[in-house]
Amino acid sequence: MAVKQPGRKWAARSAVWQGFAGSLMLLLGSFGVGWMATSASPLIRTPLFILARTTPAAVITCTVLLCIGALLMLRAWLRLRQHLAGWDPSCRPLLLKALALWTAPMMLALPLFSRDSYAYIGQGRLMQQGLNPYTNGISALSNYYNLGPDVLWTEAPTPYGPVWLWLEQAAVGLANGSPELALVPFRLASLLGVVLLAIYVPRLAARHGFNPQRALWLVVLNPVLLINFIGSVHNDSLMLGLVVAGIYHASGRHPVWGIVLVTLSIAIKPITLIALPFAGLLWAGSQAGWLRKFALWTATLAISMGILAAMGVVNGLGFGWLAALQTPGTVWIWYAPVGLFSHVVGFLVTLLGGGGAGAAVTGVIQTVGQGASILVVVLLALVAVRATPDPGLGAGPSRASRYSQAVLRRMAWAFAAVVLLAPMIQPWYMMWLLAFFAVTGIRDGWPLRAVYFLSVFFTLIALTDQLSVFQWIPVVAVRGVAIGVSVLGALWLMLWDRRTRGLFRPSLAERDALRDPRT
Repeated sequence: MAVKQPGRKWAARSAVWQGFAGSLMLLLGSFGVGWMATSASPLIRTPLFILARTTPAAVITCTVLLCIGALLMLRAWLRLRQHLAGWDPSCRPLLLKALALWTAPMMLALPLFSRDSYAYIGQGRLMQQGLNPYTNGISALSNYYNLGPDVLWTEAPTPYGPVWLWLEQAAVGLANGSPELALVPFRLASLLGVVLLAIYVPRLAARHGFNPQRALWLVVLNPVLLINFIGSVHNDSLMLGLVVAGIYHASGRHPVWGIVLVTLSIAIKPITLIALPFAGLLWAGSQAGWLRKFALWTATLAISMGILAAMGVVNGLGFGWLAALQTPGTVWIWYAPVGLFSHVVGFLVTLLGGGGAGAAVTGVIQTVGQGASILVVVLLALVAVRATPDPGLGAGPSRASRYSQAVLRRMAWAFAAVVLLAPMIQPWYMMWLLAFFAVTGIRDGWPLRAVYFLSVFFTLIALTDQLSVFQWIPVVAVRGVAIGVSVLGALWLMLWDRRTRGLFRPSLAERDALRDPRT
């Protein structure tokens, strides 16, 4: 029985401290390869950071610490699954202890694997100087490069909503020119998002008849979430926390409050506009006819757009964020199916003598993908929802609960369509989908194993992507070390570690079931 056996209780605590050790290694590694506003930061003139960042041996040591730390957190997460398999209520204090211990060191780290936090500072400066961040990139600022933003985004308008712009402006104002102090509000916002997820993911899972402790472990303690939301300081944390909280209230007795929370999420990152029609369906209820559905869809839209319009009047920028929604779509990555396919086809057209037609073909394919994703979202919202129980996932305790489960599963597929049909998929997008699918049921077997593999994959993507290295340090060697250590560590977890390798392989019972034509 889960935690009640003394041996398993001790082993579960051991896994918690193993994850803490991994988070501590991420903190130490950030001193050498975490991101800072180099020329504007006084940290670079302190002995610790000079030692950690200016010699190849120190930089490689910090890189190894990062890789081992992240893999150790991943292993600890997997081991908790084995030790707490019963998921009784006594698991919750241990899971919350693990969340606190795994989060605390990363709260003190330099931003890891992403420079987005420095883009936030630049956008805050734009707001402070009275420039419109929806029409001006950070490059409109003097000495903008000293802030340390990624050059991919310095020319692009901000894709964020008014609430996040206000937070950026406040952070810059409070910091009084210090980039380190300006990071603190963003870290606290990321922590707030994780706290909201820790509160509402288990509640939503329980509402649909699923174990809340298992959902807390699966989503909130997932290293991909903690590394990207806390370590990398992404505002997706607060966005996701608010939308999950909003959906929880929209599916209960406070639908208007739920829509307000979803709207606040949109005012962080407008991608959660996708959630509005499904919030309207939850408000309408399982017995609603088309007249009631359209009436409450209209009311949902009116409440949300009314709040956003008021925000636009206050900041003087109106709905400028609508035009900036295309900003993330201007880049692509190799593991995004549409991104890869569009560029391969475009390359082949160019290779076969198409000249400039290759770029046009790439653009058309990506536009078709985005159009298809919008169509999928509309269809998922419009097709009648059946509140019938799924025997594979379980059923909630009431028809209303089953209806909420069905609506949220539709919403999960809507977000999945937008993510999978986009040319760019960031590692933390996985957490959007995992949160929505987990609260509507991810069964053991191949669905849970798919989460394991995706968690390993996106952890590797983070570890081998963006490392801050000075120009005189051989970046190819540093990245080669990161790839080598992280890939070997992941293979060890999946193939050789006797404690974890079984989680990545189907059991004999599963194999027999897959061979059975009745399954």
